[in-house]
Amino acid sequence: MFRPRRPPRISGLSFNRLIPNILTMLALCAGLTSIRFGLHGKWESAVVSILLAGILDGLDGRIARLLQGTSKFGAELDSLSDFVSFGVAPSMLLYFWTMQGAGGLGWALVLLFSVCCALRLARFNTMLGEPDLPPWAYNFFTGVPAPAAAGLVLLPMMLSFQFDHDGFFARPSVNAIALIAVSFLMISKVPTFSAKRLRVPHHYVLPMLLLVGVLAAFLVTEPWTTITIVAIIYAISIPWSVRAFARLKQQAEDLRGGEEDSNKDSAAKQHPDA
Repeated sequence: MFRPRRPPRISGLSFNRLIPNILTMLALCAGLTSIRFGLHGKWESAVVSILLAGILDGLDGRIARLLQGTSKFGAELDSLSDFVSFGVAPSMLLYFWTMQGAGGLGWALVLLFSVCCALRLARFNTMLGEPDLPPWAYNFFTGVPAPAAAGLVLLPMMLSFQFDHDGFFARPSVNAIALIAVSFLMISKVPTFSAKRLRVPHHYVLPMLLLVGVLAAFLVTEPWTTITIVAIIYAISIPWSVRAFARLKQQAEDLRGGEEDSNKDSAAKQHPDA
C-alpha cells in the first residue's frame, strides 16, 4: 500500500540563538520607554533608559558572536533598534525638554540629529565609503557610532542634573550646538576608537578588572557625575583617535613603499640589462 511521504519537520531554533535578538528587543523597549518618561517629564529616568539601551546594544552583538547566533535578521533588527533608541528617543527627549522653546528651528535641529543617525546606520550596514577597511584600521569606526552620539547629545541634560542652578544647560542655544556638532560627527569620516576587537594584554587584565570595579562603585554612589566624566573622556578621545589613525596610516604607507622599493630592487637584480 502506497503511503504519501511526510515532509520533514522543521527543527526549532535553539534558545541560545534567540538570546541576542531578545537583548535587541529589550534595547528597543528601553528606547521607547525613555520617550514615555520624557512625556511625563521624568528626565533622569528617560536618560537611564537610553543608557540601558546602550548597554544592551553593546551586549547583543558580542553574545551573538559567542553563541554563533549571528543572522541577517538579527543585524536588521539591531539597526532598527539603534535608530529608535539612539536616533529618535534622544531627539524627542531634547525637544520635550528644551528645544520646543526654539520653535520651528528647534524641531529642525532634532530632525537633523535623527536623519544623521539614520544615514550613519545605513552607511554602517552597507559599508559605504570604506568597503574593505585595511587590517590596521580594525580598531576604528568611521564617524561617531549611534550609542555614543546619543550619550554626547544628552550631555547638557546630564550636566543640568548636577550643576544647572541658573538654567544654562537647559538653554536651546546650548543644546542646539550639541545637536549640530554630534549630528555631523555621526556622518563624518572622522575615525573614532572601536572596542569591538580590542584585546587586553595579560598584564593589563587585573588593572582592567579593578577599573571596572571602581567604575561600578562610582556609578552607585555618584551616577550622573560618573556618566558625565565618561562622556567627556570619550569626547576628548576623538582628536586622539584621529591622530592614532593618521599615525597608523602613515606607518602602513611607509611599509608599503618599502616593499615596493624592495620589489623594484629585486627586479633590477634579476634583469640587470633592462
